[in-house]
Amino acid sequence: MVHVGHYPSFIHYQRAASLFQSMDDIDALKVLETEVGLDAPIDPLDDIPLEDDTPRYNPDQMLPLLESDNLQQRMLAARAFYKIQEPRAIPRLIELLNDESPLVRVNAAYALGRNPSETAVDALINQLKNDSHGYVRKAVVWALGNCRNEKAVAPLVDAIENDMSVVRLWAASALGQMGKISFDAILKAIPALVKTMRNDPIAIVRSNCAWSIGELCKDLPYNVVYATAIDALIETFADDEDLGVRDDARAAILHLGDPRGLQVIEEIEQEDLYS
Repeated sequence: MVHVGHYPSFIHYQRAASLFQSMDDIDALKVLETEVGLDAPIDPLDDIPLEDDTPRYNPDQMLPLLESDNLQQRMLAARAFYKIQEPRAIPRLIELLNDESPLVRVNAAYALGRNPSETAVDALINQLKNDSHGYVRKAVVWALGNCRNEKAVAPLVDAIENDMSVVRLWAASALGQMGKISFDAILKAIPALVKTMRNDPIAIVRSNCAWSIGELCKDLPYNVVYATAIDALIETFADDEDLGVRDDARAAILHLGDPRGLQVIEEIEQEDLYS
């Protein structure tokens, strides 16, 4: 399985969309649909140029549009800086996190994720805590994962434990995307990921938790937290009702090379082969 941009949620995006059935998810999307119409792409991540990364926009032309009084121009400019890496845009993109339009806020958050900056982290964390729009929070957690700043761990943990499903999905991935973080930060993240992997009603959220556990455990010595994480991955591989979740738990165990986990995989697969 290829994880585009290290996010398993890309692989399962269409499957995930069919599973998001909570009214919170639906209501959050309606505001954006009302602003721009059902056919307008609301998520820059749905249109990532996988082969040609050449920016389509001139930053000098786009920068003034970030200040525009026109909603469509602000939206276009914020989306442009998802494609363009330009430090000059960061202060204004931070300001646009408080725009009256959730569509502009969504695009500003994604743009900050592609222009990661220490100065943006606090603003993104504040937005995650206070923005009432679920699809803005979704964009914010993606951006925080890309910023790879340890300060984001606690708010991301809160998001996977308490937020709506589409936000939990991306928060789970964001924790695995954090890269090298401290032992204390890993200890905060893994119990929440284990709990969510075991209990979340949405299969793709559980899958993303399995992937992130595999990423974070790479940097853990053998201890009770590591052992608990391996136990949870084994349990998920053996018992989860969803084949995709089981596959991701298996992949995480293989990625870690844990002897106990590998033995259980072999035993279960041998049983399946001869059953």
